[in-house]
Amino acid sequence: MTTVLAPVEGVAVGLAAVPDPVFSAGMVGPGTAIDPVRGPLTAVAPIAGKIMKLHPHAYVIVGDDGKGVLVHLGIDTVQLKGKGFELLAAEGDRVGAGQPVVAWDPAAIETGGRSPVCPVVALDAVAGAVTGVALGTVHAGDELFHWA
Repeated sequence: MTTVLAPVEGVAVGLAAVPDPVFSAGMVGPGTAIDPVRGPLTAVAPIAGKIMKLHPHAYVIVGDDGKGVLVHLGIDTVQLKGKGFELLAAEGDRVGAGQPVVAWDPAAIETGGRSPVCPVVALDAVAGAVTGVALGTVHAGDELFHWA
C-alpha cells in the first residue's frame, strides 16, 4: 500500500470539486483535490520516488513500486507558461516524500482568474484502489489517501 501525502496546505475537497471535467470525472485517475490556502506556498512530493515529469504547474513522481502520482497546481495554469512558479527540483531527481518541488502563490493564480485547486491523482489506478481519502483541512505532508 502506498500512502500519498498532501502536497500543499489547504482543504481537501475531492475531485468532484475540480472545475475541469477531465479531473472531476476521474478520467486521469482516482484521487482528491486540495483547495490551497492563499499566499505563497511550497508544493512538496506526495510520495518518495523519481520526478518523471516536471512542469512549473504540474509534476509526476513515480515510486519504486511503479505507482505514479500527479500533482497539478491550479486549473488552466499551463497557460501561464511558468509565470508565478519556481522549480525547486529537476526532472529526473529522486525525492523523498515531503521534499519541496515547486514554489507558487495560489492567491496570484486566483487573482489572474484561474482556479488554484490542486488535483492529486493516482495515475493508472483502478477504481476502488484509492481509500482513506482525507476531507477537510490538511497540511503539506499529511496523509491524503492510500493506494492499494
